[in-house]
Amino acid sequence: MMRRFLTSLRLDSRLAEPLYRQIYQRIKDAIAQGTLTAGSRLPSVRGLASDLGVARATVESAYAQLIAEGFLQSRGQAGTYVSPQLRNLPRGKAPAVEPLPTVAADPLHPQGMVQPFQLGLPALDAFPRALWQRIVARQLRGATMASLALPPANGQPELREAIANYLHLSRGIDCRPEQIFICAGYPALLDLIADTLLQAGDEVWLEDPGYPVTLPLLRAAGMRPVPVPVDEQGMNVAAGIATAPQARLAVVTPTHQSPLGVSLSLARRMALLDWAQQRSAWILEDDYDSEFRYHGRPLPPLKSLDRQGRALYAGTFSKTLFPALRMAYLVVPAGLTAAFAHSSRLRGCGCSPLLQAGVADFINQGHFYRHLKRMRPLYRERREWLAQALERQLGDRLAVTPQPGGIQLLVRLQDEEQDAQLAAQAWQRGLAVQALSEWRIAHAAGKGLLLGFANFNRREDAERAVTRLAALFAAVN
Repeated sequence: MMRRFLTSLRLDSRLAEPLYRQIYQRIKDAIAQGTLTAGSRLPSVRGLASDLGVARATVESAYAQLIAEGFLQSRGQAGTYVSPQLRNLPRGKAPAVEPLPTVAADPLHPQGMVQPFQLGLPALDAFPRALWQRIVARQLRGATMASLALPPANGQPELREAIANYLHLSRGIDCRPEQIFICAGYPALLDLIADTLLQAGDEVWLEDPGYPVTLPLLRAAGMRPVPVPVDEQGMNVAAGIATAPQARLAVVTPTHQSPLGVSLSLARRMALLDWAQQRSAWILEDDYDSEFRYHGRPLPPLKSLDRQGRALYAGTFSKTLFPALRMAYLVVPAGLTAAFAHSSRLRGCGCSPLLQAGVADFINQGHFYRHLKRMRPLYRERREWLAQALERQLGDRLAVTPQPGGIQLLVRLQDEEQDAQLAAQAWQRGLAVQALSEWRIAHAAGKGLLLGFANFNRREDAERAVTRLAALFAAVN
């Protein structure tokens, strides 16, 4: 199979299509046709570049794109392989549009290859993989006996110190490394808070609409979630006080509300802090993507206004680096450090010390700041590609909601459109669309679709995905 593939892989420098794109497309076609089967090993970058007479960077770019889309899988020094998850991919002539991938059963937790419009994914093609591999490899080579022992339960000291410095410089948050706790993603972070600060039956304010994962996590922990409506100024604090004044925690996304994209107004920020102080309650500020703001500097976090020690600050590397890290961090008030340290010792950190050390080096060597600086104009461009394609092809059926930042779009639908029906049928066709109505708890949020755009690395890709979405609109009406 591999010999047949290599024999057929011929490039044409006279074409307008770049050479790396030709390699990318031929490998993808070979997978779709069954010439390259799931689990088969591809030639090394050096070997294929030599066979084709191109630069190694050309092959690396093609491989990187195929890995980002889930067609290939890198196994380090063991080589690059066709993803085992493609075993059930039907064979045949590759279609003109993107092949339909295996669709995940749960739209909130898609796995495998990247699907058009998938939420929560940064631009995987733009992550400096080669640099990251060198950093992690250096950590492996420098491993000592001490590094093989049981790691700290609250996270590696060098990573906590790097995060503290970053938050001070970039977000205006003054904290000590001891106040920072590394967690294996948002669910582990929320579990740590619930175990340390809450008791079964406690009421917790949630934004409505809001991130759908938070509600079942809190219910599973024995809490009583209280939906608080969100309007153009963010969470309606007065409504929360009227409904559940004795709540013990409020979970908010004040900088870029998920999913509506609004910011919590200054008046409501102060009202929320005042309520927490008066009621001895706590605020969890989920600052999941504030680094990506298209116009001006990122808004100051709520935590930077907290003078009474009532706010906890949550950040993540899933949006800034890549989600496979499964790495989030929590900054707690100084007075809670001992209580959280006790809770973390009972459950451990859950994040690989090797990856923690790699992230620390990535930050300390300045790569993190440079990466964020590169991503902001990139996301602005990719957002425009999608917004313009939607306006051209579906301008009479939907309206793009202006948002100052983030890596997803909210589009509002006409009254007669059913967003849940559209989203369900889109998932069946390999489009990772989510319905706004499915992010609501109790209050009306209107009808809309949530669309990720970070992994459209060409304008043509965004246009093609919107064409598929427009065909779906035509089919359901």
